[in-house]
Amino acid sequence: MAWKSLDSVSLPDLLSLGIPSPDAHVLFRELSLILRTHGPSGPSTWLEITRRILTPDLPFAFHQLLYYGCYKEFGPDPPAWIPLPEDAADTNVGRLLERRGKDLLGSDYKDPISSFCDFQEFSVSNPEVYWRTVIEELDLSFSVPPQLILREDSSGKYHPNAQWLLGAVFNPAENCLSLNSKRGLDDDVVVWRNEGEDDLPLKRMSLKELRNEVWLVARALRSLGLVEGSAIAIDMPMNVHSVVIYLAIVLSGHIVVSIADSFAPAEIATRLKISGAKAIFTQDVIIRGEKAIPLYSRVVDAESPMAVVMSAKESSVSVKLREGDISWNEFLERVETLEGEAIVAVQRPVEAFTNILFSSGTTGEPKAIPWTHVTPIKAAADAWCHMDIRKGDVVAWPTNLGWMMGPWLVYASLLNGATIALYNGSPLGSGFAKFVQDAKVTMLGVIPSIVRTWKSSSTTSGFDWSSIRCFSSTGEASNIDEYLWLMGRAGYKPVIEYCGGTEIGGGFVSGSLLQPQALAAFSTPVMGCSLFILSEDGHPLPRDTVGMGELALGPVMFGASFTLLNANHHNVYFKGMPTWEGKVLRRHGDVFERSARGYYHAHGRADDAMNLGGIKVSSIELERICNSVDDHVLETAAIGVPPPEGGPEQLVIAVVFKDSSTPDPDLNKLRASFNSAVQKNLNPLFRVSQVIPVSSLPRTATNKVMRRVLRQQFSQPDQKPKL
Repeated sequence: MAWKSLDSVSLPDLLSLGIPSPDAHVLFRELSLILRTHGPSGPSTWLEITRRILTPDLPFAFHQLLYYGCYKEFGPDPPAWIPLPEDAADTNVGRLLERRGKDLLGSDYKDPISSFCDFQEFSVSNPEVYWRTVIEELDLSFSVPPQLILREDSSGKYHPNAQWLLGAVFNPAENCLSLNSKRGLDDDVVVWRNEGEDDLPLKRMSLKELRNEVWLVARALRSLGLVEGSAIAIDMPMNVHSVVIYLAIVLSGHIVVSIADSFAPAEIATRLKISGAKAIFTQDVIIRGEKAIPLYSRVVDAESPMAVVMSAKESSVSVKLREGDISWNEFLERVETLEGEAIVAVQRPVEAFTNILFSSGTTGEPKAIPWTHVTPIKAAADAWCHMDIRKGDVVAWPTNLGWMMGPWLVYASLLNGATIALYNGSPLGSGFAKFVQDAKVTMLGVIPSIVRTWKSSSTTSGFDWSSIRCFSSTGEASNIDEYLWLMGRAGYKPVIEYCGGTEIGGGFVSGSLLQPQALAAFSTPVMGCSLFILSEDGHPLPRDTVGMGELALGPVMFGASFTLLNANHHNVYFKGMPTWEGKVLRRHGDVFERSARGYYHAHGRADDAMNLGGIKVSSIELERICNSVDDHVLETAAIGVPPPEGGPEQLVIAVVFKDSSTPDPDLNKLRASFNSAVQKNLNPLFRVSQVIPVSSLPRTATNKVMRRVLRQQFSQPDQKPKL
């Protein structure tokens, strides 16, 4: 719609939005004072409006009226949040630069805000100095310190052959539990609440209690007789028990196999087989409101190895266990409690695996991506720099250990001295909103589909989110209006957009509390990362050039993968990629745009994978299921299509029928069948948005389906019939 400029906004405009007359008069008078002092448009005007006028209880249409009116003539990427010098100087990076800015950046250093971009470039051009500095800031301890921060291999056979923290021996779980300058034994490190107990006090676990729990589980793990470095799966909700188990596995020198609790048996089986897991931790059921969703039965159907089964209700297990499986209580009873007696952490070389995670590719089988002992440091460093996570913070991010943001949350919080906040239930209802209030969450992570539900259902209404210092968002493309609404729930605190990948262990492009933040945009490459936008001829555009194309990454990235368990790492990420200054760039696969103001915008996948609800999935996986749903279907193509108004991709299925002469099929019925099959066999969170019949699928000369052509066609509104 066409918005008025602020100097054209009248008192009747406010009254028309349903604002009571006395309040409308006060607001209009305050707006007039701001306009007289700061003018009718621009960042300084918007900053004053957010500080002096806008509150969560005012109609969102009023927020929109002032935001769009303020930036009516501004152009793209207007800043929705602007850092103040005193606040920027108090961030992790700001304090470092105030102490050492001239030493690191030379005489050109000015202040944290002015010199932030220089510091980011410094982190790329001087990785040894940067990463040594960050490790010192995180106060990490090594049983054997690194001989070198970085050693690059110039052979060029397999890029990147860069060795990080050469010779170091380290245990990240031990560092999560250690006493240092960031915390004491009595400090809370986990707070949580179960859904349905929303009026009860929060449950809390101190560092001392967490250490005792992890040590107990680590002792019990020894009773399983597994050799050091064994793969042990976790298929559980993200709760305090799964966090304890995760840390105990790593502390014991084993490898976590991350499996999302939403997966169907076939997907669980695939991950167990690829990883060679020797045991699995799971629950009998998942409690969601009044529903008990089976979990253990799916693990059994997946023909898992020996399972340790916990009760979701913290009582006896509600299902009969398979022969050879044991309950959680039986598992713990294998050892003495020995409360307070530390267990010696197993120290491993930093290149050893600590976690196996999975990311869907375009082959139909998920890529098995090992995290090394370096990767947790990458996660913690991103949080330290870009979300400013620190001692005293409370960090909540609805996720699961099956996705990279689950382990990321553990390391980003605990290695920075912050508290993990876990809600054992759905994040979509008012119970979660109240939990954020009661836990005094300071950094709230989201995905756009969650925000959309909050906004449409008024879930957060009446709850005080003023403790939040920033939001962070990942997983999907975000929407400007939805994130304007989100910022307004917490007094216009910034949203730090964060994009990366499982194979990176964190992000490659992000926001920062030292830069103005525009909605649905990234303001900077992540520290230590360099970005390249490829032109149509496959070569990088000149740096800092406005343009759009497939994104490539600088190959030397701290914490990034160097191998895959079930695919050729070089072929997946480097084969056929262009070079920059003698180095082969790393493939990522997203299409990105760099705007005239230097912000980055994500435009979805360049290949045939898509992002559904924050979960990357290949077209082939979906098509394999849809092709067998109905005898009339000849073939299908699964496409992720962004809606015209922006936001996350929607799943569209193009269908070619065997006999075009038959009457038009019932597309609503077919869509329901596709939904049922996909949710049963792949993931219950996926939803087919539309089914579109086509006469044939566009193909290359080698008979490969050109899904990109379909995606472009279906992105046109007149090509997408509503069902």
